[in-house]
Amino acid sequence: MEKHMENGVAHKEVLHDHDVLGKDVTREQAMHFGALTEEELVIEKKLRRKIDALVMPIVVSVYLMNYIDRNNYAAAKLQGLVEELDMTPADYQTGLSVLFVGYVLMQVPSNAVLNYVGRPSWYIGFFTLLWGLVSLVTSQVQSYKSIIAARFVLGLVEAPFFPGVLFYLSKWYTKKELNFRMALFYSGSLVSGAFGSLIAAGILSGLKGVRGLSAWRWLYIIEGSTTMVLGLVVIFFLPDFPDTWKKLSPEERHVANRRLAIDAAEADVDIGGAMSQVQGIKLAFTDPKTYVLALGYHGITGAAGFQTLGFANIPSLLLCAPPYIFMVFWSLGHSHMSDKLGNRFWFYMYPVPIVLVGFGARYFSLFLLVFIFAMNGTIYAWIANSIPRPPAKRAAALAFINSVGNAASIWDTELTEKDLKRLRKTAEVEGIDIAAARQLQKGYRYLI
Repeated sequence: MEKHMENGVAHKEVLHDHDVLGKDVTREQAMHFGALTEEELVIEKKLRRKIDALVMPIVVSVYLMNYIDRNNYAAAKLQGLVEELDMTPADYQTGLSVLFVGYVLMQVPSNAVLNYVGRPSWYIGFFTLLWGLVSLVTSQVQSYKSIIAARFVLGLVEAPFFPGVLFYLSKWYTKKELNFRMALFYSGSLVSGAFGSLIAAGILSGLKGVRGLSAWRWLYIIEGSTTMVLGLVVIFFLPDFPDTWKKLSPEERHVANRRLAIDAAEADVDIGGAMSQVQGIKLAFTDPKTYVLALGYHGITGAAGFQTLGFANIPSLLLCAPPYIFMVFWSLGHSHMSDKLGNRFWFYMYPVPIVLVGFGARYFSLFLLVFIFAMNGTIYAWIANSIPRPPAKRAAALAFINSVGNAASIWDTELTEKDLKRLRKTAEVEGIDIAAARQLQKGYRYLI
C-alpha cells in the first residue's frame, strides 16, 4: 500500500499482486500473496460453478466407461468367453492379472508426458479413443493368446486416464475443494460397481447369436464404441487449463491462477522444458511421502477385492447395487467434511475399523465393506496436497502411487494351488462352498 499527495491530501493507493508480478512468478514473490479480494471471491464462486458444470460430468462419465471396459472380461466369462476360447481357470486368472501389468508400467511416463505436452483434452481424449478401439477389437479375438495380448494392451492404453485426471483436477481445484471433487470423480467407479455388471447382463441376454456373434463379443463392441464417442467429447469439450480456456473471461482466468498460487504459496508452474519433467520424477522418487502414500493406497486397493454374494447372477447383481449407491452419497459427504475441516488423516483412518468388522451377516457386511471406497477420494486429495509443487513432481507422484496401488490387483486376482488348498479347508470348516470362502478372504475374513 502506498500514499501519494494530491492537492495536499494524502490518498491510499492499493496495489494487487497482479499489478506488480509478471508471468514468471517466483516462490518468494508468491509467498507475499495475501487472499482473494471480495470482488475476486465473487468471481471465484462463478468460476467454480463453471468448472464443476463442464469438467466433472465429462471426467465422471469417462471413468464410468473406463471401469466398465476394464471389467468386461468378468462379464464376458458368464456368457461363454472361457469355453469359446478354450481357456483353463489358470488362463482366465492370467487374463485378469495381465491388464494391470501394462496398467502399472505405463503410468509414470504417461503423466510426465501429459504434464510436458500441456494438452489434457487431446492427450486424455486420444487414449480414451484408443482404449475404446482396443475394447472394440477385442470382440474379434479367436484364441487365448490373442485375448491375453488384448488385455495387456488395454492396460497400457487405459493407464494414462486415471492418474492423468487426478493430476488434471489438481490443476483446477484448491486443497479445500479437491477431496470432494476426487470423490465425485471416483463415484463413476461406484456407479459402475452398482449397475455396470447389471447393464452388461442386459446386453448379454438380448444379443446372443445376433449376426452370428456371441453375446460377449457384442458386449465389447457396444461398450468399446461408446467409449470412443466419449473420447471425442473429451477432445472437443474438455478445457485444458485456465490459461487456455477461451470461455473464461480475463478476470476469471486471473482468479483461477491466483487462487491456486495462494493455496500453495507458490505458482503452479514448472521451470520449462523436458528436463523439468525428469527433475520432477527425481523429486517425486526422493520424497518419503511418495512411498508412505503409495503403501496406503496399495492397502486400499488390495482390500477392495470383494465381488459377489454367491446367489444367482441377476439377484446377486441387484443385491450388490444398494451398498454401492449408499457409498456414493456417503463418500461425497465424507469428502465434503474432510475439505471443510481441512483434515485427511482421520478421514483416511476411521473407515478402517468399520471395514475390519465387515464379516457378519453376508449382505449387511457389504454395507460395511464398501467403506473402503470412502478412503479413495481422501487419499487422492492427500497426495495432491502433500506433494503440491512443482507440477512435474506432483504428476510423477500421483502416477507412481496409483501404479503401486493398482499393483495389488495383480496379486489379488491370482490363485495358486496353495491358495486353493487353503480355500478348500476353510470351506470345509465353515460349511460353505469355495466361492463363498473366496469372498470371506476378500472381505478380511481369516483363512485356515
